Amino acid sequence: MSFFDDDPTQVSSSPRRPAEPRRPAAPAGDTPPGERQTLRTRQAIAIGVGVILLLIIIFGVKGCLDTASESALKDYNRNVAAIVSDSDNQVMAPFFKLLSGGTAGAAAGDLQVQINQIRLAAEEDGKRANELDVPSEMRDAQQNLALTLNLRSGALTKIAELLPKAQGTGQAAETATNEIAGQMQAFLASDVVYSQRTAPLIKQALDGAGITGQTIEQSQSLPGYTWLAPSTIAAAIGGQAGTGTTDGAVAPGLHGHAITSTTVAGTELQPSPAANKVTATAPVAVTVKLLNGGESDEKNVTVTVTLTAPGAKTVTAKKVVNLTAAGSETDVAIALPSVPASGTAATLTVKVDPVPGETGVDNNEATYTVLFAGG
Repeated sequence: MSFFDDDPTQVSSSPRRPAEPRRPAAPAGDTPPGERQTLRTRQAIAIGVGVILLLIIIFGVKGCLDTASESALKDYNRNVAAIVSDSDNQVMAPFFKLLSGGTAGAAAGDLQVQINQIRLAAEEDGKRANELDVPSEMRDAQQNLALTLNLRSGALTKIAELLPKAQGTGQAAETATNEIAGQMQAFLASDVVYSQRTAPLIKQALDGAGITGQTIEQSQSLPGYTWLAPSTIAAAIGGQAGTGTTDGAVAPGLHGHAITSTTVAGTELQPSPAANKVTATAPVAVTVKLLNGGESDEKNVTVTVTLTAPGAKTVTAKKVVNLTAAGSETDVAIALPSVPASGTAATLTVKVDPVPGETGVDNNEATYTVLFAGG
């Protein structure tokens, strides 16, 4: 061991490592480049996630809206089917069963009470229809559904009113029986409106939404055309039907009719040159009020309505009234199957044919200017 081994003053022969220079401190508030890149990456990821979430929300909301719209259309169709089924099976079928079940000998009061009970059920169907939640695509169908049910309840109301008189005797009984037969045409009209408008419009709305597999309820209130004949009504209720004349003779005295008013879709028209605005879609109900101003009842009276408009096909409809009573007014309901485009001014002409023995025909025709607007 050397003497100098433990000498503290001896300098090591190994070279000393030079000190690394210090990095200058980053200015306050400045993010180092590496951290800035990390921050950008995180922001991009966050934005991407946000976009994806936004798309999920958008498509989710749209899917919910589409599902809700489809459910609303299906629900409406099901609700209409239930109401129409009730109208057919709980109203109209019992009514005709009542008339077909040997009611000719029934007391007028008893039969009237039973028909009024059926009428109340018909009115309830109308109320149910009015309370439906109607999707916008079904508005036209709803309008025609309401017309269908109103025709049925209105006819039942009138029949119940006429029944006591129809079960009496004499000319008044014959007139009432013929008027009941006329009300049967309202049932036929309701079947036409439903089959030609309501059901097709429901199907059109469902098809437009791409909805398949749905059943559209069918409806028929009038069981047969024989119910339009006064003789059928007379046999059912014990009334009197008109026998008509066999020799063609004209009764003495005054004969003839006058058109006292015309109503279209609930709007009473004013004669031309007045302009009448009517909100309705086809088929349109025209109600003509006739006054038999003569001294005799008249049979087989023909009423014709004609609708003309520029650039549109002329539409004509007519109805034969079985009987009008002397000195009394008769409402004649006629359906126009089509109307001009919305906003088109049309001319509606109403005419009642002269009856045998009628000499003055000044009041047999009326003309109206009608501006139709879609319902």
